[in-house]
Amino acid sequence: MSGYVIETRKITKKYGSLTALDQVSIHVGRGEIYGLIGDNGAGKTTLLKALAGLIWPDHGDVVILGRHEEKALGQSRRQMGAMVEHAGYFPKLSVEKNMEYFRILKGIPGKNRSEDILRLTGLWDRRKSKCGDLSMGMKQRLGLAIAMIGEPQILILDEPINGLDPSGIIEFRQLLHRLNEEKNITILLSSHILSELEQTATIFGFLNKGKLMEEIPIQTLREKCFDDLIITVTDPQTYAALLDRHCSHEHYTIMPDHTIRLAHPTQGAEVYSKLAADHGILITGMERHQQSLENYYMQLKEDACHA
Repeated sequence: MSGYVIETRKITKKYGSLTALDQVSIHVGRGEIYGLIGDNGAGKTTLLKALAGLIWPDHGDVVILGRHEEKALGQSRRQMGAMVEHAGYFPKLSVEKNMEYFRILKGIPGKNRSEDILRLTGLWDRRKSKCGDLSMGMKQRLGLAIAMIGEPQILILDEPINGLDPSGIIEFRQLLHRLNEEKNITILLSSHILSELEQTATIFGFLNKGKLMEEIPIQTLREKCFDDLIITVTDPQTYAALLDRHCSHEHYTIMPDHTIRLAHPTQGAEVYSKLAADHGILITGMERHQQSLENYYMQLKEDACHA
C-alpha cells in the first residue's frame, strides 16, 4: 500500500477536444500542505474536482487514504472536506443556521460541533449574521468551516485566498497552519498568488496546460531558488579566513573571478561589510542575486515549451 494520503495515477480528463488533465500523477503525504500552482486553465480546479469526487477522470486512478475502488473511495472521501471554486452556502440564512444545515446533511452528531468550528475559524461572533452580508474574508472562512464540519483528515481548497485583502490573507494563512499543526490535517490548496503559497506550502506541484511539470518539496525548492550575495574584496583569501572564524555557519565559495559567493546568507549585508572594514579589507562591490518562486515557475514553463 502507498504511504500517500492523496495520490493520482496518470489521470486524464477531456472535455471534447480539450485535454484538461493529461496523465497527472501527484503524491501528497500525511500532514503536508500541498501547493498546486498553475495559470488559469492549467487544470488546477479540474484536478481538485476529481479528488473531491465532483467529476470522474476518463483514465487513471484517484487514490485517497490508500483506496481507489469506487465504493471504498466514497468511504475515504468521508474523511475529506472540500471547498472547490467557491464557498457553498445559503446567503439569506445566518452563519449558524448554515452550519446546522450542513452538520445535519453530513450526519454529524452534536450541536456543539458547529460552535467549536465557528470559534476555531473566528466566525463565532458573526454567527447571527446573514451569510450574504459577510465580507469576502468571512465568506472564505465560512467555506472552510463548512468543509471542516466532519472533522476531516484532508482539506481540499480551491483558491481559498482569492479576493482577500492583505490582512485577510495573513489571517487565513495562520488559520491553515493551525489546522495543519494542531490537528495534523493534510491540506491541498491551489492559488495563483505564488508569494503566498511560498509561505504556506511544504510541497509544490506545478501544472501547465493539463500536465504536471514537477513536484518539489519546499527545502529543495529553496535550494533551487537561489539567494546569493556576491562580494568583491581587495583580499578574498583573507576575507574567506575571516568568514571561517566569525561566520562559520555561512556557506561560501571563492569564485574564479576572485569574488566571494555567499549562498543563502543568514545576516544582513551590513554585517559582511563591517567584518571587512574591521580588518582593513576594502569591499569594492556587493550584489544580491535572488530567484523567487514566480521566477522558478516561469522558467519551468519556458523549459516545458522548448521540451
